[in-house]
Amino acid sequence: MNLDLFRGIVPFVVVAEERSFRKAAARLGVSAAAVSKSVQTLEAQLGIALLERTSRVVSLTQPGEIFFERCRAAVASVQGAREALEATRREPQGELVVSAPFVVVPLLAPALALLRSRYARLGFSVRITDQLSKLAEEAVDVAVRVGPMPASSLVARRLRRTRLFTVASPAYLSRRGPIAQLEDLARHDCLVLVAPNNKPRPWLFASGPMPVAATLLVDHGPTLVDAALAGLGVTQAFDFMVAEHLRAGRLVQVLGDLTSEGPDVHAVCAPGRRASANVRAAFHALADVFGIQEQ
Repeated sequence: MNLDLFRGIVPFVVVAEERSFRKAAARLGVSAAAVSKSVQTLEAQLGIALLERTSRVVSLTQPGEIFFERCRAAVASVQGAREALEATRREPQGELVVSAPFVVVPLLAPALALLRSRYARLGFSVRITDQLSKLAEEAVDVAVRVGPMPASSLVARRLRRTRLFTVASPAYLSRRGPIAQLEDLARHDCLVLVAPNNKPRPWLFASGPMPVAATLLVDHGPTLVDAALAGLGVTQAFDFMVAEHLRAGRLVQVLGDLTSEGPDVHAVCAPGRRASANVRAAFHALADVFGIQEQ
C-alpha cells in the first residue's frame, strides 16, 4: 500500500467544501500557500486537474467531483475512527450536528435540552429538513428519520413507534358536522401532506391507506396542524404532533376506532461515528425523550 495515500487529501477536501483556498487555510490553521501546494502536489501525483482556479472562485472539475465525493466519505470515516478512540477518554463536548425532519421538532428541542443539562460543554448545529442526509458523505453526526429503514450500513436505533390521528378543531366540527365513518370524509375539507415525490400522501387507517380529496395540500406537517387548529378542516398527523392540543381541547380526534399504526422514528448515524462520545450521548438522550413522550 502507498504510504502517501492520504497526502494532500484533507487539504483538497476542505478546499472543495469551502470553495476557497483562503477559507480552507483558516479552517486548517495553516497558510493558503501551504494548502495550495498540497493540492498541487496531489494533482501532480494523480496526473489530473481536480480544481479550476480563478481570481474569485475555486470550483471542481468533473474528475474532481468524483474524487471529492469518495475522499469526503473516507475523511469522515477516519474522523469517526479517531473519535471512537477519543470517546474512551473524554466526555461529550464540542459541536454535535443533528439533522431532523420538521415533524419531530417538538420532540427534538427537549432532547437537546436534556443533552445540554447532562453535558455543559456540548453545543449543537441543527439542520431541519425533510431531505434525507447522506450521512456517509455529509458532516452530520446524528439524524432523526421517520419511516422504514432500508437495508444499509447506517447504524439505527428505534426511538418510538407512532400512531396516526385524524383530528379537527371543535369549531370546525360544530360548523360542518361530525365524522363518524370513513365515507363522511368525502363531505369535509381535508388537509393533506405532500410527500417528497410531490404526490399527496394517502391517509392511513386500520383498514389500510385511503386517498382523500384535498382542500389544502402542504409539504410541511406542522403547517397542517396549524391549519386544523385554525378551523380550516380535518387532517391526519402523528400522535406526538397533536397530543398536547388534544389534551387542551384545541383539537378533537375523529375516527378513533380506525386509528392506524404509523412509521417508526429512528436515530441513525454513519458507521464511522457510532463510537463517538457525542453520538452515543445523543442516541441516549433522544431515546429518553422520545420514549417518555410515548408513555
